[in-house]
Amino acid sequence: MKIITLLTDFGTKDPYVGIMKGVIISIHPHVQIVDITHEVESQDIREAAFLVESYYQYFPGGTIHLCIVDPTVGSERHPIIVSAHNQFFIGPDNGICTLLFHDNYMVYTIENRDVMSETISATFHGRDIFAPAAAYLARGTPLTSFGSPVSNPVLLDTIHPKIDHNILYGEVVRFDRFGNALTNISYELFKRFTEGKPFTIRIGKMRFTSLRKSYFEDTEVCLVGSSGYLEFATYRGNFREEHSIWKGDSVTVTI
Repeated sequence: MKIITLLTDFGTKDPYVGIMKGVIISIHPHVQIVDITHEVESQDIREAAFLVESYYQYFPGGTIHLCIVDPTVGSERHPIIVSAHNQFFIGPDNGICTLLFHDNYMVYTIENRDVMSETISATFHGRDIFAPAAAYLARGTPLTSFGSPVSNPVLLDTIHPKIDHNILYGEVVRFDRFGNALTNISYELFKRFTEGKPFTIRIGKMRFTSLRKSYFEDTEVCLVGSSGYLEFATYRGNFREEHSIWKGDSVTVTI
């Protein structure tokens, strides 16, 4: 049975997610749909890009991921299908798949009207383009039947940390529901940069000189979260609220 996952910023108040599921199962009833989250912060493509990179690896090969955070829906931006890591990612060509574009990948536009809804709304491509495309792909429609190859997909140019001499510059990219601040500094990059040397991690007015293994080890902790990135937390508290931290706030590692 094919799996289709859903990641959006639609929330659950409105019927949008349910409508997309209805479209999918109307085209391909024998598919398993998995909700990743519909609580991406509204129109935050960067947050979505990090979420996509963090969850796809837990699904089997051939899984189809609908990734829809689409502030410019109805514009000239292309709807696309990305084939990468033996899986498929469907969404707008706005940088949401930036972290998937390394090694071997293929990108195709979705432009064949036979794999779309009969009527295309300018404001709900999730229903009329992306959901049908996912369903037809799950039914076995070849990737090349959807549209033309894309050689230059849109990339988010500020998504990666920067290194300048002895300082690694990163930032807060999202918060989980506990108020933990997740950064764009991966543990692999952190290890390569520090090479076992003493370090100081700064965020806001706080400094950390060691990494903890879990949340309960101190009142305020810096640790490697389950997604493999540095994050900050307050034990039995909300780091975001208690320290007035915001998305985009600077995080530095100095050796």
